[in-house]
Amino acid sequence: MERHEQGSPLETITKHEMIVNYIQELPIGTRISVRAIAKELQVSEGTAYKAFKEAEAAGLVSTKERIGTVRIDRKRREAIDQLTFREVAEIVDGRLHGGIAGIEKTLQKFVIGAMELEAMLRYIGESSLLIVGNRKNVHRKALEQGAGILLTGGFEPDAEVIGLANELQLPVLSTRHDTFTVASMINRAMYDRLIRRKIILLEDIVTFTKPADVMHVGQTVEEYYALFRETGSARFPVLDDRGRVVGMMTAKDAAGADDHIGVDKVMSKHPITAAPNITVTSAVHTMALEGIDLLPIVDRHRKLLAVVTRQEVLDAMRFAGKQPESGETFEELLWTGFVLHSELGQEDASMAYSGKITPQMSGALGMASEGLLSTLMTQAARNMIRETCKRDFLLDNVNTYFLHPIPIESDVTIVAKPLEISRMVTKIEISIMDNKALAAKAILTAQMIDPY
Repeated sequence: MERHEQGSPLETITKHEMIVNYIQELPIGTRISVRAIAKELQVSEGTAYKAFKEAEAAGLVSTKERIGTVRIDRKRREAIDQLTFREVAEIVDGRLHGGIAGIEKTLQKFVIGAMELEAMLRYIGESSLLIVGNRKNVHRKALEQGAGILLTGGFEPDAEVIGLANELQLPVLSTRHDTFTVASMINRAMYDRLIRRKIILLEDIVTFTKPADVMHVGQTVEEYYALFRETGSARFPVLDDRGRVVGMMTAKDAAGADDHIGVDKVMSKHPITAAPNITVTSAVHTMALEGIDLLPIVDRHRKLLAVVTRQEVLDAMRFAGKQPESGETFEELLWTGFVLHSELGQEDASMAYSGKITPQMSGALGMASEGLLSTLMTQAARNMIRETCKRDFLLDNVNTYFLHPIPIESDVTIVAKPLEISRMVTKIEISIMDNKALAAKAILTAQMIDPY
């Protein structure tokens, strides 16, 4: 084996990859530590720590207080609405007593142990969580039914229950919070997951196992044209000898260049790339702003993972727009209660919405908060664009003016009037009126997108 001086970049990279590969081969549920891995593989703790961070980013391990670092299974986005027992422990500030091998299992439902044992067992099954106090007679029964246990009120399980939990690989957790508080915290977290499921990421729409058409440093313009004819594509990422994206080769770059010149001499350097966990909407915005049709997806070291085209991200946004709602965001909850006012806005294409300022919308002075009013005006503009153009927009700028405060319980009308709408941009004037006439006004400019 070729030898390198201690601390050289090549040695660090080799050891880093060796540690990540070692972690990947460990059984799911194995508890590991930086110090133990460093000793086992005879590397420095600093090198092991960097590899741990890379493994955590890749979804191979998870590190949590009171639990430690555990080898986990890479979570799938399809099950994003399902909480794992580890996440429950984090949500309720829980302590793990036993069953660590099952800490990454997902739970389909939770059951509050406030009924008689016989009735409770009808609701408990695999992939469920029993939330219960110091009812020792039900702890064993719940584990035997395939359920994890969360003890509330600061109670802790006895040694027999911990031993059974380890044997069955079902987590037993405890928390200082009461049962009602714990149920509310878990329910809110599951609801948040439903909202997140609506948000499509690049990693949801690309196939990382499908090899992308690429060029390499050292290839020539002549080889670019050959790849162009073979694939029908005119834009390719250029990779160095370690698989990192160092440029983009396009027909514009190749035009007029000698066939035998290297692509690294004429390519566009420092190309725009994206991480796999950014949203499709963000990718659309970037590609439209920069005028590019192909976006390389890279890891933190700029190694190529996949490529995505503008058509693919637009198709994904159209698909997302057709899906049923699975949860309401804060903005959507604020807009609840506002309805289209059919008597206004017929002549100038504006749309008016009427609703009430509720107590939950108040700010520090007992009036409607300025931030909330800005949100309502933006929501009115977005609804108008969706209704009239069947499109959506990415916000560029909002200039807002507040003329007088609006008391809570006030009935208001929000009018969105288009000043300019084109294929690329839109400008909208939004006004809020209460019984004292005009209360707030905004001018909104945005880039138009087509999710439908």
